[in-house]
Amino acid sequence: MLKFVRMVVAGLVFLLGASSHAQNAHGTAPEAVAMVQKVIASIKANGKEKTFADVNNLQGPFRDRDLYVTINDMNGKNLAHGANAKMQGKDLMDLKDADGKLFVRERMELAKTKGKGWQDYKFVNPVSKQIEQKSMYFEKYEDIVINCGIYK
Repeated sequence: MLKFVRMVVAGLVFLLGASSHAQNAHGTAPEAVAMVQKVIASIKANGKEKTFADVNNLQGPFRDRDLYVTINDMNGKNLAHGANAKMQGKDLMDLKDADGKLFVRERMELAKTKGKGWQDYKFVNPVSKQIEQKSMYFEKYEDIVINCGIYK
């Protein structure tokens, strides 16, 4: 009987943990960093063209809940966008957030001077469709900047 009770408790703990993950629509900071690292590993293994195509696939391997990847050249041109196909190929250097912040321009400067880090601004969450506070993790790799952000 004790063995049965332990199995039931273990099953409930598993189900509660799985349920809380499914209900959490927000990605975390460590998950955003891991996603950027996953993109860099894919570029090394598969090349830029294949990886960019995978990032551009809105249901692809670089999309998880509200986490998605964007890739820019050093001049702010979008090379891949995992949440909005209309942004692909566009010059985003003068894109402003809800407060008028030139966040892409700022991020490119940070990438040039620091190589990687976090940046805060406001942006539309693709899941909630609301303007929310966002923290973007970025990392310069060769001649591109790979980005993945979290909504707060």
